[in-house]
Amino acid sequence: MSKKPASNAPATEATGTTGTGAAAAALPGRLTAAAALTALEGLALAGLGVYMLFVGIAGDPDSPQQAETGGVTLLALAALPLIAARGLRLGRRWSRGPALITQLMALPVAWTLWTTGGAMAAAAVGLALAAVAVVALLVNPTATEALGIGPGERTR
Repeated sequence: MSKKPASNAPATEATGTTGTGAAAAALPGRLTAAAALTALEGLALAGLGVYMLFVGIAGDPDSPQQAETGGVTLLALAALPLIAARGLRLGRRWSRGPALITQLMALPVAWTLWTTGGAMAAAAVGLALAAVAVVALLVNPTATEALGIGPGERTR
């Protein structure tokens, strides 16, 4: 059994670990899972943006300008979930809002993919499941408490 420090000093000082590692270790699994899924969505957007830029510059699209603009737009949009995922992983209370906004934006995209049919239907199901899972994880009382939201708020 490990003993807690006798003083009111943060555990990071008593254990000699960095603040980031200790904060991440103290986060509930739900918050870590939400951060991972949000980061995965951001990485998928960034990958698609890089692909569209590459096709616009080196490929032979119908409209190079449209492909390049779409690629830059997707790269800019990828910043929101990636920043939110980092904030969730660090236990920052501000990160919950951008993470939820990302999921709310993902649901209409999933619907659009679903209505196109074909192979996009599988992508739609995956995106919708990920979005609903992240919303459920972020509104969970354990996650909100870990972020310092709700009754008994802590400042982060």
